[in-house]
Amino acid sequence: MANKSLFSSLKSLMPRATVRNEAGGSAYALGPKHALAQFAATGCFNGTYYADAESQLDTLKSLIAQVNDNVFLAKLAVYSRERAFMKDMPVALTATLAARDTVLFHQVFDRAIDNGRVLRTLFQMIRSGQFGKKSLSSSLQRAFQRWLNTASPEKLLSASIGNDPRLRDVFRMARPTPPDNARRAMFGWLTDKEQLKWAPATEADLPDQIRLLVAFRTAETVESQVALLQGASGDGNRPALHARWDLLADTAKGPVVWAASARTMGPQALRMNLNTLQRHGVFEDAEMVQTVADRLADENEIRRSRQFPYQYFAAYLNASDEVPHKIKAALHKAAEIACGNVPELPGPVIIGLDTSGSMSCAITGNRGRGATSKMRCIDVAALFAAAILRRNPDSVIIPFDTQAYDAKVDPSDSILSLSERLAKYGGGGTDCSIPLREANARHRKRKFAGCVLVSDNESWAYANRAFAYETNGSTGVMTEWQEFVKNQVRLQGGNVEGPKLVCINIQPYGSTQAPERSDILNIGGFSDAVFNVVASYLGDDANRFVAEVDSIEL
Repeated sequence: MANKSLFSSLKSLMPRATVRNEAGGSAYALGPKHALAQFAATGCFNGTYYADAESQLDTLKSLIAQVNDNVFLAKLAVYSRERAFMKDMPVALTATLAARDTVLFHQVFDRAIDNGRVLRTLFQMIRSGQFGKKSLSSSLQRAFQRWLNTASPEKLLSASIGNDPRLRDVFRMARPTPPDNARRAMFGWLTDKEQLKWAPATEADLPDQIRLLVAFRTAETVESQVALLQGASGDGNRPALHARWDLLADTAKGPVVWAASARTMGPQALRMNLNTLQRHGVFEDAEMVQTVADRLADENEIRRSRQFPYQYFAAYLNASDEVPHKIKAALHKAAEIACGNVPELPGPVIIGLDTSGSMSCAITGNRGRGATSKMRCIDVAALFAAAILRRNPDSVIIPFDTQAYDAKVDPSDSILSLSERLAKYGGGGTDCSIPLREANARHRKRKFAGCVLVSDNESWAYANRAFAYETNGSTGVMTEWQEFVKNQVRLQGGNVEGPKLVCINIQPYGSTQAPERSDILNIGGFSDAVFNVVASYLGDDANRFVAEVDSIEL
């Protein structure tokens, strides 16, 4: 006779945990495609709290080996670059396609390898032999040649910034044949060849931007450099110099020239170089302070470019103490405007904010002294939580580590102030079930559309017990989620859909606290694309993370 105790409780239907996560807690393994998508949206090949760069590379290669669907790899390369805004992951996937499927490699090359920095990274990865190729075959050469022969002079100049490898190394291996004298002269100049070797091209064939850059570097006066940046001349027809500030830095002659450069910077470059402008005296001029502040908080520009609060929070965290208050206030205002780009959810949610010790790791990994980003996992998680709360003010934020914290926050407070305040909670161990347990106890009479859990998913405790499976073999999150669902269905009159759980994982680990199913979504990443996936899912859109990748058109 069957043991009836096996079937005596609904809890016995919950899936049993299958693995131990990096922290040693019980967890569920993600499938190969999902785990790879998670990695492609979060991995940076730098040390994290639980993994070093070498183990991340090994994990990535292992996941790629398990995914035999080359079309999915191609779509994931594009998703990683265009929607998750990653730099190294799309390159690694493109390098894999170079060895697996050259047709797909060429299909995604121009979208995944969209600037000189990632072109040089691809070249470096191929030379390493880690992804199946050790040199540029004729097919790979054609892709590199196409990029070099079609990139604008400005794009090539930007590509020339940086070493190991240098752009000259790429030219030497790709061996592009210039289609005209203008590009022949440009290639010769970029690779420091003697002018005699440019023949039949001459210095007169150099594109305007390179000739203007040469003129800027050799100019003897401030006035001459400013005129080159403004495009001013006797007849008024000379184009202005448009070059990255790092190409001008060594020869720029003081604050006036740097101010002229700031006026020509795009919104992103301006936001990212506030400390540089401060260092070079630009903000000693009150008029320039106002100009930069106005451009940072330009509502039309923010809405047109669909920038999210994340970028402004990063700029705010990285701004030095010397950057004027008016500039920092402009970042606050810009983040508020950008909150309009965060979707409104179909109802209030419980927002679980992981503030445990492992969330203190830099979001892009620890790269050593002086190179690590100030933007930590907790900062990104707090921003996500604050942004959701600002657009959905009836939601409830619960910061947690191995205990819940009573977050005294005002949804009408500025988004950056909210984020900064929330990031100061916690610092202990990790129990990801706590937000749901709090909801089941303190908020039991309230209706919610679901729960959004923002974490690195490295839970290792439950109900004050460490490294132990729940009595039914599931994780603590699943035990509390089951109770949450039962209560919400009761409150909402037996709604057959019920609430939904969203687990946002912001680190490249391959496990989760709640397995993928109709009422549970696992999504990885810390880009703004995550907001739209979450809103679609809570609004009954069936688009899941892997499906989101599959929806990419090649």
